Amino acid sequence: MISRQKLLLHRAAKPVLFTVCLLPFAWLFYSALTNQLGANPAEALIRATGDWTLRFVCIVLAVTPLRVISGTPALARFRRMLGLFAYFYVVVHLLSYSGFDMGFDVADIAKDIAKRPFILVGFSAFVLLTPLAATSFNAAIKALGAKRWQWLHKLVYLIAGLGLLHFFWMRAGKNNFAEVFVYVAIVALLLIWRVWHHFGRRQGQRLTATRRVASLR
Repeated sequence: MISRQKLLLHRAAKPVLFTVCLLPFAWLFYSALTNQLGANPAEALIRATGDWTLRFVCIVLAVTPLRVISGTPALARFRRMLGLFAYFYVVVHLLSYSGFDMGFDVADIAKDIAKRPFILVGFSAFVLLTPLAATSFNAAIKALGAKRWQWLHKLVYLIAGLGLLHFFWMRAGKNNFAEVFVYVAIVALLLIWRVWHHFGRRQGQRLTATRRVASLR
């Protein structure tokens, strides 16, 4: 029986994941071509691409907990691709808003961003996500150095928070918070696990160091 680790390390694993990640976009594209996006296709497309951006951010945040809990280090090799897909969907989201809502009028887009807080928050998340996507390659890691690269990519936590706030304000207009609370709960659990794991690991390192010192006495 093929182990889970071997399956994740198989050369076909990344192409399969790439195809799966593209399926939401393919479905939305097909639905738009065949007029299956409802009475307001522009709004449906904008909201769907925003939803998928938030989902991919959550998936990226879930990679490390799943890797540690399941004891499957190979999961880490997919984090970069998942992060780039989060950026892909936010770019499509921004282009859909800019094109369908604003007709690609840069002046109107700038005024709208400044006027409406929920759009400003969403745009801020996009701006912060851009350097993460731009530095997701090995050459960027070498240029920045591992420590600086890691600190930069911790912005994903702030991005997740801004994405949730953007989503909350968007749904507040229709007083529909059920889905918002689901995402808040998911992100909160993932962040709590990371804090717990960080301090638990540091405590473990201290105990190991103490035992080594004690053994030398």
